[in-house]
Amino acid sequence: MKLLKGLVVVILFLSTVVHAESKNELLFYVGITMVKPVNELAKNFEKANNCTIKILQGGSQDLYDSAKSSQVGDLYLPGSVSYRDKLLKEGLLLDGKFVGYNKLSLVVKKGNPKNVKASLDELTNEKLNVVLGNEQSGSIGDATKKLLTKFDLYEKAISNSLYLVPDSRNLINSIKSGEADLVLNWHATTFWDDNKEFVEAIVLEDKYSDKAKLVFNLLSTSKNKELSKKFMDYASSIEGREVFKKYGFLDDEDMKNFDKVVF
Repeated sequence: MKLLKGLVVVILFLSTVVHAESKNELLFYVGITMVKPVNELAKNFEKANNCTIKILQGGSQDLYDSAKSSQVGDLYLPGSVSYRDKLLKEGLLLDGKFVGYNKLSLVVKKGNPKNVKASLDELTNEKLNVVLGNEQSGSIGDATKKLLTKFDLYEKAISNSLYLVPDSRNLINSIKSGEADLVLNWHATTFWDDNKEFVEAIVLEDKYSDKAKLVFNLLSTSKNKELSKKFMDYASSIEGREVFKKYGFLDDEDMKNFDKVVF
């Protein structure tokens, strides 16, 4: 029901922009976890380029489905390059630009009152209230399934979870509300100002964190491809990288090797 309501909101919003005639108005579809850096970059870009940017946020699959059905929009930033890999053949996604990484962390209440260890096995601990992402609606659920399946933990963790949620924001809210003791979420969500006082990340080793590349995608439906490409270049520039780093999507080592990344 929550998912249906979310889609209705997206559809209603899209109906207000379908007939937009200003060629200087851009519409971005951005996974929830990446909204803060994109918002910051968008404000800077608007001032410098005399344009308006509207951002729709949600689960990565839901956003793609909305863009595909409405045939409106300029850029798409899902929570993992895996969406580009599996959807590129459909023709909606064109050029891509790498901007950072999403990586998974265990997330708990600030102070870790349950003494959760840095182990994926904790997701199967029956003494903990666990909440996981739904793999059918967003990048966090998709990444969760892939990672836990790799270590033969997915079915056990799903069976141990209280419920599934569609996106990273709902995972954080389950911790903040006290319903969950532990979630598996994108590491960057613990950097948000409205979260960092309430939650903390238990960092996993790289082999257990399912580090995923973040790639902006130009949409074939864009009516201003040159301006959209200009934003993509800005997001991947030195200035753009610093913004993504500030929000937890790049570290010092990532910055050094940024130009070597291929996708």
